[in-house]
Amino acid sequence: MTRKLRMAEHLKRRVLSRAVLTCYAAGVLALAGAVDLRAQSSVDLAALDSYFAESGDVFKVPGFAVAIVKDGELVFAKGYGVRELGKQGRVDEHTVFAIASNTKAFTAAALAILVDEGKISWDDRVVDYLPYFQLYDPWVTQEMRIRDLLSHRSGLGTFSGDLLWYGTSYSRAEVVRRARYLEPAGKFRSDYGYSNLMFLAAGEVITAVTGTSWDDVVETEFFEPLGMDNTVTSVADLEGMSNVATPHRERDGRVFPLYWYNWDAMAAAGGIISSVADMSQWLLLQLGHGAWDGDTIFSESAQRTMWTPHISNVVTPRSERLYPTTHFRGYGLGWSLMDYEGRKVMSHGGGYDGMFSRVALVPEEELGIVVLTNSMTNLSAALTYRILDGYLGAEERDWTAQFAAIAERNRERAAERWAEFERGRIEGTSPSHPLEAYTGTYGGRMYGDATVTVEDGHLVVSFIPNPDLVGDLTHRHFDTFVIEWRQDFAWFDEGTVQFLLDPGGDVVEMKIDVPNDDLWFYELEFKKKE
Repeated sequence: MTRKLRMAEHLKRRVLSRAVLTCYAAGVLALAGAVDLRAQSSVDLAALDSYFAESGDVFKVPGFAVAIVKDGELVFAKGYGVRELGKQGRVDEHTVFAIASNTKAFTAAALAILVDEGKISWDDRVVDYLPYFQLYDPWVTQEMRIRDLLSHRSGLGTFSGDLLWYGTSYSRAEVVRRARYLEPAGKFRSDYGYSNLMFLAAGEVITAVTGTSWDDVVETEFFEPLGMDNTVTSVADLEGMSNVATPHRERDGRVFPLYWYNWDAMAAAGGIISSVADMSQWLLLQLGHGAWDGDTIFSESAQRTMWTPHISNVVTPRSERLYPTTHFRGYGLGWSLMDYEGRKVMSHGGGYDGMFSRVALVPEEELGIVVLTNSMTNLSAALTYRILDGYLGAEERDWTAQFAAIAERNRERAAERWAEFERGRIEGTSPSHPLEAYTGTYGGRMYGDATVTVEDGHLVVSFIPNPDLVGDLTHRHFDTFVIEWRQDFAWFDEGTVQFLLDPGGDVVEMKIDVPNDDLWFYELEFKKKE
């Protein structure tokens, strides 16, 4: 069947399948009525429902949604809380959230379709499709294959280079071009390093092969045939949509909303925005090994490749204590892989500015789970493991309490680090130069330029590639200043700028340190240009 005919058949079925899903979900939301959910499973879904609601309160998450598919059917789909703190709009199963890095499985599956069609091979060289692709080593550049892009084994460090796409005006291709200036953190194909940039490059391979954008490909191949009518690939597509969750974060015990940050430049790594109702269709496609409505969207062979470990992760002592039945962890193509309670589990987390998500699949049990939240907590992981335990017959554990305790310890450690930072301040010092001596343009090959100016008697740093990164500088000690950003960000707060001098005493460079777990400011080179 040609792709056009296949799409026509899918579109014929779309209205009916969507209506069935909506009616089914409505029955689930009521946890009563025409559908007897408990007859379909030994799991007490009403008890899970109560646990979910209580867990949301523990984590102070404004709103979230959960869907479960089992044995080829949607058995649970429900929203909790509000779309935005302080407002009335309630979350339901159609409320859309960022799924973030759960997008990576869509990108891998889109490439799988091209493999099935004979247009590419998993082992094709990336440079054959992206001649501008270049990394830290000429041999690695020439040897990098498509499957390497999808398995976090490029040799780059985890999250390396993410500031290239974060809020910048760089195109997707330009971000890939600038990756050549990143230093490796490990060995090619030997060391795991979670790389959004390589998935961005994978999206550009799709564009090079198909002649259309990654966005159009995933919409045509997945959103349309699966009836994922509320799923989009850009925050720009949210305009006109009403059932949209608002991102939130917590700082100093206060939860507050954030605006939707544009991730278009790295959409192939984390740009999809969806609902649990729509994502349940994606789970059913995965558990159906690529089959949908009697057709094959991608082959079972391709899925086996995606679900096969391409690189291993170390199971740490801490992980062994928390997950005693997990003996291996690895990464396939767009999926994290592990064993849990004697079953193979494919899963992935997603972290967007103000939203966390999680997806899990247990093919042996025909079980799929998706949790979408509008805050940055471990709620999605806690609920996923609680559901897994229920369906896999494991001993019941209060995952919410365990993850909440971990979060509290992390907050305590963060407070200790901040206190240590404050204790490190040396009193009674002054800048070595008048403020005007620090002004000018600073830059490097990888990221671009930043300017330092004087405004109202203090220094201000502005990043040219990302106009949102503007910070006021307050003197800390010697030639080090504290950055206070002019807007709230999800991933980081204050940082420091240290101005470096040459032997003659002239300002020649600035080093920026913004402590956080995701965006590496220390990778940025800012040599003074003028």
